[in-house]
Parts: sequence; structure tokens; C-alpha cells
Amino acid sequence: MSRFVNRAGPVAGPTGQRIETAVRALGYRPNGIARSLVLKTTHTIGLLLPDITNPFFPSLVKGVQLLANERGYVVLLCSTLGDEKSDEEYLKLLRAKQVDGILAVGLVLHRQQIERLAAGGIPFVSLDRNIDLPGAPLVQVNHRQSAMLATQHLLALGHRSIVHITGPLRLGVSRERLAGYLAALARAGVKPDRRLRITGDFTEESGYRDIERLLAELVPFTAVFAANDLSAIGVMAALKRHGRRVPEDVSVVGFDDIHLAAYTSPPLTTIQQPTFEMGRRAAQILIDAIERGARSGRASKTVFDGKLIVRGSTQPLRTG
Repeated sequence: MSRFVNRAGPVAGPTGQRIETAVRALGYRPNGIARSLVLKTTHTIGLLLPDITNPFFPSLVKGVQLLANERGYVVLLCSTLGDEKSDEEYLKLLRAKQVDGILAVGLVLHRQQIERLAAGGIPFVSLDRNIDLPGAPLVQVNHRQSAMLATQHLLALGHRSIVHITGPLRLGVSRERLAGYLAALARAGVKPDRRLRITGDFTEESGYRDIERLLAELVPFTAVFAANDLSAIGVMAALKRHGRRVPEDVSVVGFDDIHLAAYTSPPLTTIQQPTFEMGRRAAQILIDAIERGARSGRASKTVFDGKLIVRGSTQPLRTG
């Protein structure tokens, strides 16, 4: 019976047929907990992300979940709100649940946390944001090159006074996008204006507040490259409130291509991250590591290219 139900080996002929008939008649289901104890696997992976309400994350999660389902794994989703203490508590919880591996999406995990996971034999992969551990498996978009694409688009339209609203600069992705912005300006021979570089926090409120401050201080600008779409949406709301038209007076570019980006007014020009594909790839790397019996994923870095999606929020600079 056990051999048949657990597919441990062939049970042929009349015996196998009788067992299958009995299993169906009794509605028998294997005890998952007992099986996990014997096989030393739970076919469960943990997925840590900062804030499920951020529209950037659902597509990533979908990619992870569909690939995990295809491979016979269940996903435990933990939204930590980006709080370091919550990160640690969820890591403890996932270890207690004996997950087979952990995907960290957009987290600022410290070296000590990752080292404890590795020491405990738990495979892990970081998705979207780098972690402070050389050789740790990572899946992300090329943030620097993508930010260069966004800035070069505005430069090609004739803009020179281009605001960049960054994400939190403690995050490597924010610093990479800032570096891309500055590199594009340098290639075009445009001297960066420090007044046009503003530290934000990836929220609509930040984009709104920062543009209001620039307008109040009468800092001249004709375009804005926001480090994510939520900030860009806040930027457009502030410009509208103060009588500035997008794109006639100010062109705006975001980053991520969240679902809402195509439905803003005007539709937002942005950098598209292949979030679904990134999620699938990260889950594949993690599950491959689990099934190899590896203590962590192979030291690898999978980098996707961002794509410029041109919509109605940008246009050539008006002269005169």
C-alpha cells in the first residue's frame, strides 16, 4: 500500500489495481506531515517581500507561484512591510515551518541573516535587490542600463533640465538607477544640477511632495525621471495641481511599468521590468538548488534587460 501510494516503486497487475480501487473508494490521502518527516522535505518555499500593496510585486509573486506549482511546491507568502525586525521574525517563522528554501524579494537582508540561512542548510535566492553576500544567487533587471534608457529618451527629446527623484539611497537599486541617470547626462555632455537630484522613497507621496518643493523654490525643469512608477504618479498629480501640463510643460518618465501606468492621464512613459519572467526564473533557481541538495543556490547573477515603453507623458521640448 505505502509503496503504491508514495510511488516508491512499481506495483503491477491485479494487486496494483485492487489497491487503486481501495484508495479511491476510501478517499485516502497521504499524510503530508508524516511524509515530510520521512522524506525530510516539505515541498514548501518561503517568499519574503516588503509590501504586498505595492503594485510592483504581484506580477513577481505570480511568476514565482506558477513555477512553484508546476514543480509541485507550495509558496508561503510573508509581507514584512520592509521592517528589519519583521524580516528577522519571518525568517525565524519560515525556519520553524521547515521550508525547503527561501526567496527574498526586494529585501534589505543583512549578511548575518543570510549567513545563518546558509549555515542552516536553507537554499535562498534574492530577487530584485542585491544582498550583501558575494556569490549569493540574484535575479534582477539591469537597473543602471534601464535608468540610462529613461534619461536618454528625455535627452533625445531635447530636455536638459531633468529632475531625478531617487528611491531610498540605502538600497543598491536606487543607487544604480541614479548612476544610470548621471551616466546618461555625462554622455550627452550635460552638467548635472544638484538641485534636480532629489532623494525620494518610492511612494506617490514622495513624488508629489518633492515636485511641490521644487515648484515652490522656482527651480526650473522641463522633465522628470522618477525612480519608480508610484513616484511618477505622484509627480504628475503635483504638476496638475499647480497648473503644469504633462507632457506639454513637463515630460515624465517612471520605472517598473506597473499595471496602472497605462491608465494614468496621460498614460505614463516608463521602463518595463519583466517581473513575471523574473519571478519564474528566481523560483526555478531556488527549486533546482533544493532538488540538488545544495546548501544554497549556485553563485549566479541573472540580469534581465529593461525596456523603454513610450506613452503619452513625454514629448519633444517646446521651444520659445
